[in-house]
Amino acid sequence: MSSPPTEESAPQPAGIVERLVRDDLDRKRFLKMAGSAGAASFGAFVMAACGSSKKTASTAAAPAASSSTSSASSATGDVAILNYALTLEYLETAFYEKVIAAGFYKGKVGSLLKSFGQQEASHVAALKAAVMKLGGTPAAQPAAKFPIENATQVAELAYTVENLGASAYLGQAGAIKSPEVLASALAIHSVEARHAATLATLVKKSITPDGAFAKPADMSTVLAAVKPFLA
Repeated sequence: MSSPPTEESAPQPAGIVERLVRDDLDRKRFLKMAGSAGAASFGAFVMAACGSSKKTASTAAAPAASSSTSSASSATGDVAILNYALTLEYLETAFYEKVIAAGFYKGKVGSLLKSFGQQEASHVAALKAAVMKLGGTPAAQPAAKFPIENATQVAELAYTVENLGASAYLGQAGAIKSPEVLASALAIHSVEARHAATLATLVKKSITPDGAFAKPADMSTVLAAVKPFLA
């Protein structure tokens, strides 16, 4: 008797978001397809990339306002967004692991950065569980590389990475269909923003770089920004 697939045994996709980051042609294709359709088109791209038929991909890309849109199609859009966020969290977790291993910071600051890394790892676990709950397969973890050379560089990069993460979540908030997924995304967004604000004090930069209202970042901006961090 076969046992139900577990997180470890479930087949992993070849990193759809990672493909978009690494391959300029794939990214241009996605951005052209997405247009104003947002997450629904991203879901169609994911399904097409995984070998689904054109008919299925077309159904997934149908406007959310259509009465014929199924709950499965909505879930596909949210799964795509969750895997997008998961890829970013993988990178953040890997970054903090390298920072802690480098040992540039000790004492209270070192402990703080370690706690940030642990929280990013918790985000990874939560996002993977959310993808599986919606019937999707969590994105594979990409190999990461970060320039970890000195304490100042590490702090500056941490500030940049955390602000990018916060703006990425904010950029997807309006496209999420499930209230539960939205609540989870906003909960993580808040923590990313608090990380960024704390790091701002370390590098002597603005705690609120965008002023009274945070600015969202679209997928194209985020994917381009994280590309240098993929090994």
